[in-house]
Amino acid sequence: MGEIPPVERAETLIEVRALSKHYGRIRAVDSIDFTVRRGDVLAFLGPNGAGKTTAMKMITGFLEPDAGTVHIAGRLVHPREIEVRRRIGYLPENAPAYGEMTVLGFLEFVADARQLADPRRAIDRVVELTTLGDVRGQTIETLSKGFKRRVGLAQALIHDPDVLILDEPTDGLDPNQKALVQDLLGSLAGNKAIVLSTHILDEAERICNRALILSQGRILVDATPGELMRRAPGHNSVLVAFRGEVPADLAARIAAEAWCERCAAVALPAAPGSSPAAALEVVPRDSENRLSEVLELVRSYDVSDVRLHEGRLDDLFREVTKGVAA
Repeated sequence: MGEIPPVERAETLIEVRALSKHYGRIRAVDSIDFTVRRGDVLAFLGPNGAGKTTAMKMITGFLEPDAGTVHIAGRLVHPREIEVRRRIGYLPENAPAYGEMTVLGFLEFVADARQLADPRRAIDRVVELTTLGDVRGQTIETLSKGFKRRVGLAQALIHDPDVLILDEPTDGLDPNQKALVQDLLGSLAGNKAIVLSTHILDEAERICNRALILSQGRILVDATPGELMRRAPGHNSVLVAFRGEVPADLAARIAAEAWCERCAAVALPAAPGSSPAAALEVVPRDSENRLSEVLELVRSYDVSDVRLHEGRLDDLFREVTKGVAA
């Protein structure tokens, strides 16, 4: 297939319009629309069965949609369209590999199938990127799940594609390996369009500049991780812990403030052998940051700790997918 020619940096690399896929009565993907530009890292978030994997298979051309279109770098994706696949690197959820092959042998096979002009250079590059050097001579069937996942990522990167579609790229990796892959994707993002699915919401916060929350094949939310966090329940709430009991009058005083939505006493988890710590949870109206006002109101009391809760994607994820079976 040869090396991939350059694409204009301003070009929209992925354009999805009214994309749909049904399995009998089940709407796996239900008329979704979105675009991804060079430099975007887009997270697909959603419960199992939300339609993430089906959408990815249609974007890559491995599955034909019932309706709608996908364009990659301006070219219509079709299962028999080879040219468009030159621009795509795909890591499936269960990436196939030949277990009896060595890591090096497998990557040589992929490089040959893609007819790369300089296969040795391409292989050396992805082995270094995915830190597979220590196992390059080992057979794939003897690798840990984490190393197998990195082999799959290496084959997706070997032709240096403009578009990366990654289904759970850090699945099976230990924390250090996850951080390595997350850093790698962050370093690649400036010159590519990346779409990844993940159940790790912290991962989306760390490396993605956009996130789609899907449920039952539909897009429920399309925003930046920062915007999602601000929309999360409890964003900018303040937790005030006390040495001893919560002052009897303080909750009422804070609740009377015009900016306060709710103020209530809560018990914090205690260390073994200790009593739960007494605390107040202060929730501001419209998720505004009222930390300075709270600090002013509690400064004359025996406070042991004050924490600002910025809101988490986990909370919003649960909120918008409420009632959807896992």
